[in-house]
Amino acid sequence: MVKALLIALGIFLFINLVVGLILPPFIVYRVLLVRTKKEKWGRKCSETKDAEQVTMFEEGEKWGEQYASYREEVFIQSDGFKLAGWYFDFGCSKAVIILSGRSESCLYSCYFAEPYRQMGYNLLLVDNRCHGLSEGKYNNVGYTEWVDVLAWGKFLHDEKKNRSIICHGICIGSATALYAMVDKSCPDYFQGLVADGMFTTFRDSFHNHLVEGKYPKFPTTLIVMSLIKKHSHADAFHDGPINRIAAYKKPILFLYSKEDRFSLPEEAQRVYDACTAPKQIVWFDKGRHSHIRINNKQKYDESICNFLKEFCS
Repeated sequence: MVKALLIALGIFLFINLVVGLILPPFIVYRVLLVRTKKEKWGRKCSETKDAEQVTMFEEGEKWGEQYASYREEVFIQSDGFKLAGWYFDFGCSKAVIILSGRSESCLYSCYFAEPYRQMGYNLLLVDNRCHGLSEGKYNNVGYTEWVDVLAWGKFLHDEKKNRSIICHGICIGSATALYAMVDKSCPDYFQGLVADGMFTTFRDSFHNHLVEGKYPKFPTTLIVMSLIKKHSHADAFHDGPINRIAAYKKPILFLYSKEDRFSLPEEAQRVYDACTAPKQIVWFDKGRHSHIRINNKQKYDESICNFLKEFCS
C-alpha cells in the first residue's frame, strides 16, 4: 500500500514538473517562433494595443500608398521557399533591402523607407520567411534566413540592374543581414549595413526579454535555444553577431537606444567595439527596442543620410 502511494506521488510530482516547468517553454517557442497558421505574422499590425506600434505601422502604410505608383509586388525562390516583397523603383542605380524584426511584414518596413528614398535608393521591403506572403513555418532568427538576403540581392542586381545594395535591419533583421554579408559567397555589390538594435546573441536578447517580463529563465532559455538549434542546426546558445562582427568588412552604422532593455547598452557597446570595419554608432536617449525612429525621427533619418553620404556614395 505504501509503495503504491509513493509511486502515485512520484507520478503526480513528475506530471506537475512537466506541466509546470517543461511544457511552458515549448508553448513560448511555438507562440514566438512558429507560424502556426497563415494569418499569423501577416501584413497587419502586430501589436494593435501598442500605441507606438500602431502609429509606426499606419505611417508606414501611408508611405506605401503615397508611392504606390512606383511599387511592384515581387517574388523569388530561396532555399525551397517562395518569398514575397514590395519593390519601389525610383529610377536609381542602387537599392536598399529593409529587413524587419520578428512578426513584422513589408508594410511595417515602409516606416523606415523615407531617408533612403531621399538619398536616391530604390527600395526592396521584404516579407521575411514565414511572414506576410512568404512561405515558411519556423523563424530561425537569421540562422537560415540569411541565404534569403543574398537571393534578394541577386534579384536586385541581376534582374533590377541595381549596381550596389545596402541592407537596413531591425533587431533580428540586422543579425540576418550581418550573417549574409560575412559569408564568403556574399557578392561585392553588397556595400553596407545599417543595424538598428543589433544584439550580441539571440540567447542574450531572449534572456533579457524574460528578465523584463519577470518570467522564469530556467528551463525556458535552455529549451527554446535547443528548439532553435533543432530547426536551424546553429548554436543558438553562443553564436550571434558578437561572434561574427569581426569578419564584417563593409561600412556599418549602429543605431542604439539607451532605453533598450533587450539589446542592453553595455551589450551594444561590445558589438560595436568588436567591429573592425568602417563604422559609426549613434546613441538615442529615448526609444525602446525597435522603436528608436518614432522617438526622434529627424535624428534617425539624418544619421542614415550622413552615413550614406560619407561611406556609401
